[in-house]
Amino acid sequence: MKSPNRQFLYGTSLFLGTIVVGFLVFWLAGWPALDAIYMVIITIFGVGYGEVNTMTPELRIFTIIFIVAGCTALIYTIGAFINWLTEGQLQRLLGERKMEKDIEQLSNHVVICGFGRIGRLLAEQLHSADRDFLIIDPDAHQIEQIRESGYLCIQGDATEETTLKKARLKQASIVATVIPNDAANVFIVLSCRQLNPELIIIARANQTSTESKLKQAGADKIVMPAAIGADRIAHLVLKPNAREILEKDLHDNAFVEGLSEIGLEMNEITLPADSPLIGCSLEELETRGKSAFIVVAVRKPDGQTTIRPSLDLQLESNDTLILMSHIGITPDFVRLKLNRKERFYRGTRH
Repeated sequence: MKSPNRQFLYGTSLFLGTIVVGFLVFWLAGWPALDAIYMVIITIFGVGYGEVNTMTPELRIFTIIFIVAGCTALIYTIGAFINWLTEGQLQRLLGERKMEKDIEQLSNHVVICGFGRIGRLLAEQLHSADRDFLIIDPDAHQIEQIRESGYLCIQGDATEETTLKKARLKQASIVATVIPNDAANVFIVLSCRQLNPELIIIARANQTSTESKLKQAGADKIVMPAAIGADRIAHLVLKPNAREILEKDLHDNAFVEGLSEIGLEMNEITLPADSPLIGCSLEELETRGKSAFIVVAVRKPDGQTTIRPSLDLQLESNDTLILMSHIGITPDFVRLKLNRKERFYRGTRH
């Protein structure tokens, strides 16, 4: 089914095309241009004043067909226009009224300032988590996309207090300003902090120098997309197996990023062929490590990965251990075992 806008455009094009065809036929039949257009108008609109020039049998046959086609095109166009007014505009008006009512009922919600690449991803995550949120963006095209997605939104400048008040900032719990303009983000943080001192404010920063300004303005947490991207790439380069296991096998993309929040990190160690740890069980390994780490997974040389391996699993050559430990405390016990061969003195292992 065509949308009201397309239906109205199609009807208008059909109606105008019928007029042009009728005019050309009468004009090519030798009628003056004014008489031709006059005949077309009185025929289509059913006035019927009578012919203004000589009518041949052929023209009479064409006029019969033209009356049917013209009236049909006119009726279709009028119907499409009415449908456009009632269905299109009325539906938009009702949608705006409903959105206003939904916004008035918001409480303990999240306000997202900016619907760019980051704002869009944030909205998708909050929607998946069934969390109430509202988006502020000044661009009409973006607002149209937000409405089509079914999200609550307000078209306006988030740096203006009136816009923030419309978003029920005093009733909100969190504001995330992710506009790709550091100066605008600083101003938004200042305005939000003045309107709601208890608000949790998360701000985006593109430049390192902006971080201190956002903190002074009142931001609780600052996110730098460039730094996060660089950290992710570094993790992929330095610890590819740990990242792959957690993201692909455990299906938890946010897990690695969340570890640092509680002081943990992932490490990986591959056992060489001459490692003294070969033949040891995980229970023995973790016991000797005095609980300084946990073996999260073991990846075999053939690529097979065992998540949450049993404590009686025997370590083999070229196994890759995925370890979890406190940040900066990579298991020294394991590294020491890997970097030197054990020596035996009078039956005692050192």
